[in-house]
Amino acid sequence: MADFETDYLIIGAGAVGLSFADTLLDEDPDCHITIVDKHAKPGGHWNDAYPFVALHQPSATYGVNSMELCPDRVDTHGHNAGMYPLAKHSEILAYYSKLMSERFIPSERVSYHPLTEYRGAEGSEHTVRGILSGEESTLNVRRKLVDGTYFQTSVPSTHKPAFDIAEGTRFATPGDLPSLWQQADNLPDHYIVLGGGKTAMDTAVWLLEAGVSADKIGWVRPRDSWMFNRKFLQPAHARIEGLIALQEGQFEAAASSESGDEMFAKLGKQGIMLRIDPDVTPSMFHYAVISEGEVEMLSTIKSVYRQGRVTKIAPGRMEFGDASADVPENTLFIDCTATAVPFSVRDKVGPMFDGDRIKLQLVQVPFVPYSAALAAFAEVHFDDDATRNNLLPPGPLTDTTATYPYALMVNLMSTGTLAANEKTDAFNARSRLHPTGPAVAQMIANNDPKLSILQNFRETLQNCLPGVVKLGMAAKAIHEAG
Repeated sequence: MADFETDYLIIGAGAVGLSFADTLLDEDPDCHITIVDKHAKPGGHWNDAYPFVALHQPSATYGVNSMELCPDRVDTHGHNAGMYPLAKHSEILAYYSKLMSERFIPSERVSYHPLTEYRGAEGSEHTVRGILSGEESTLNVRRKLVDGTYFQTSVPSTHKPAFDIAEGTRFATPGDLPSLWQQADNLPDHYIVLGGGKTAMDTAVWLLEAGVSADKIGWVRPRDSWMFNRKFLQPAHARIEGLIALQEGQFEAAASSESGDEMFAKLGKQGIMLRIDPDVTPSMFHYAVISEGEVEMLSTIKSVYRQGRVTKIAPGRMEFGDASADVPENTLFIDCTATAVPFSVRDKVGPMFDGDRIKLQLVQVPFVPYSAALAAFAEVHFDDDATRNNLLPPGPLTDTTATYPYALMVNLMSTGTLAANEKTDAFNARSRLHPTGPAVAQMIANNDPKLSILQNFRETLQNCLPGVVKLGMAAKAIHEAG
């Protein structure tokens, strides 16, 4: 006999699992939810993130549907000045803690088990184990197991470097940097950032803002990246014109291009996409969002290594397979090579709804909390898995400029499918996590003059659709070829 019973057992108390649970609480008032998570506090990978990390996207569309993340105001200083706020690490953890303690637990419909790992199931009986106690418990799950760990998010503090580290090498992760003040009498003479993604960009910005001279920073960037210009990605209720311009720009560039690189080059000329080095054509795109101010700062770092991925670091030396580079002896190497979503996971896209299991994935790339909330809505309001899966096919996790048009095409198709369904269209119109839904609904209710922008957008989309699909299908072939 099981020790406990529940309707839904959710693995993971991160952005995915909590967003699903939050919507499920509202849409199905009779269900009971149990959440298990390996961390000691809610928030998933945010518990392991470096302390100076912040959201890429505006806080207005992150978190859960029922609770605002940050005050709706414009930042007045720093590289985000003039734009809406990006929640910081501490704010995000406080937000999820408040969600658990002030909404989930008081509802008496949620059981939360931190420091607990999921062990497996036999039939409807599922086993979990307390990590510190070692004690196992069984749960009878009356409805479904919900896997919120599909993304297997990797951050520097939990990532194992894929290169050798020689004895005596000064090595750190981004989370170690704020404590450098404790080594004031033994500071590094030089810093080298390893990795070309957003974590590396955040780290380089942190060093520069902390007062480290750009000529004391080296940067290993095997691939450069394109990034969304943050000024186009502001909350829709305040600046929907920017969001429309971003989408129109993407559709027009895709429809008039023969490759992803050509598409990105056109978006770069429009300022919709940004890159650090104007003389280097980026081949990577991980949906990072950055401000023009940050790009200006990062471009001051001139010591950039492009020999490939690092295979070994040592005092005074880096190796890149058969190549090598000398560096100052007292260099601190900072590992930013963790991949947010491992490549092995990207190949495991499959149906979300499968009998008594739900594997939460992205419906709209890269909107993680929104996709999870939409899955919870579909679970409650549609009667069979075939209908749910047809409405919510997972989007592809693309990695390169060559494959991104595939994700753009799939997002466009998904938007059309959801808009054509009365239930999901109504959900989007009231979902705080949807980038434009509530703002457009309010505009329609008020007969806002800005509705003309939307009409122009629809005409642009109709004209561009054949070209978007053509480029998207070519990108799909590249993506599936590996």
